[in-house]
Amino acid sequence: MRFTYYGQSCFSVEIAGKKILFDPFISGNPLAKDIDINSIEADYILVSHGHGDHTGDLINIASRTQAMVVAAYEITEWCTKQGLNHVHPLNFGGKKQFDFGTVKFVHAMHSSVLPDGTYGANPGGFVISSNEGSFYYSGDTALMMDMQLIPRYAKLDFAILPVGDNFTMGVEDAIVAAEFIQCGKIIGVHFDTFPYIEINHEASIQQCKDAGVELILPKIGEVIHL
Repeated sequence: MRFTYYGQSCFSVEIAGKKILFDPFISGNPLAKDIDINSIEADYILVSHGHGDHTGDLINIASRTQAMVVAAYEITEWCTKQGLNHVHPLNFGGKKQFDFGTVKFVHAMHSSVLPDGTYGANPGGFVISSNEGSFYYSGDTALMMDMQLIPRYAKLDFAILPVGDNFTMGVEDAIVAAEFIQCGKIIGVHFDTFPYIEINHEASIQQCKDAGVELILPKIGEVIHL
C-alpha cells in the first residue's frame, strides 16, 4: 500500500490500483501551500466527520474526480445537495465491500457539524481490509474503550491516529490506543496545523519508542510504502 500525506488529517492510500482519499482539507491549510489540489487523484473519498478541517476540499475534489464519497448517511445526503451524485452512505457497525477491499464504519468520540452549519452526523472511523493488508483510521477521537473491538475486525498492519492533543488524543493516549487496537505501527495525523495542536516531533517519537510503539510523523507531500 502506498500512503501519501497532504497535511492535517488528509491522506491517500492506494490499494489494488485504486486511490482512496481521506478527509480532504488542503487549500485551507497554510502548511500545505505547496500541494496542488488539482493534481490529487481519487477513486474514493472517505470522510470521517463534517468539520471543515476534514471536508474543506471535499466538494471540489469529488466534483473534479467523480470519486465515490463514502461517509455517514447525513454527510452523503449533504453531498448530494452540493451536486454530487456518486455517494455511498454508511452507519456504525456496517461494512461494505468495494473493488479495493472492505470498509467498516466504527465509532469515534468527537463532534461533527458541516461547514454551513448542517448536522454532520456522529463522527466515525474506518477499518479497511484488503488483499494487500488492513489498517484503521480512527478519525478525530478521544481514547475510548470501543477501540478494543478493532482487533476483532482485522489484524492491522498499521493505524492512522490523531496525536495533536487539545481537540483529540495526544501522544500519551495514542500509545494506549495502540495497545487497544493491537498495532505497533502508528502514523500520526492532526498535528501542527494550528497553534493548539503543535507538538514536539522528536519527543513524541521517543515517547512512543519507549512504549514499544513506532510513531511515524509524515511530512506534507511525503509518500510512504507500507
